[in-house]
Amino acid sequence: MNSMKVKFVVLLLLAGLLSACGSQAANTPTSQPAGNPVAAATQAPATAPAAATDSSGAATQAPAVSGATVSYTTDIQPLLDSRCVNCHGGNKTEKNLSLKSYNDVMAGSENGSVVTPGDAANSPLAQMVVNGKMPKRGPKLTPVEVKLIVDWINQGAKNN
Repeated sequence: MNSMKVKFVVLLLLAGLLSACGSQAANTPTSQPAGNPVAAATQAPATAPAAATDSSGAATQAPAVSGATVSYTTDIQPLLDSRCVNCHGGNKTEKNLSLKSYNDVMAGSENGSVVTPGDAANSPLAQMVVNGKMPKRGPKLTPVEVKLIVDWINQGAKNN
């Protein structure tokens, strides 16, 4: 009987993950351009999940659909607030990079600019999330979240 309970719990967890995050098989590109992780990120799914959750598990607004204009206020800042500000703008600001506001993002870090508007391939912020180097702590960004950042930068990194 205990083995049956374990199987049931595992099945429930799997169903919950799939419904909350979408099927990874559907979100994984079938082929990626060699050597260009930003290009690979732009091949994320054509539609975003209907709902997303923040780090506390609370529901957040669904990300923009691919091809649509990405809004800094609606799509990017909530993502940065939930996944980046603890290390880049909270009580500490690693590498002198604050991601608490649009002006902070555009000001960059002690190493210079982190966003090159219109060019995610040459934007350290995009490179760090595409390559999985950030965030260092906590779960990595999903392919949809990475694509939002890449698309926002490629669309000119506007304060919209």
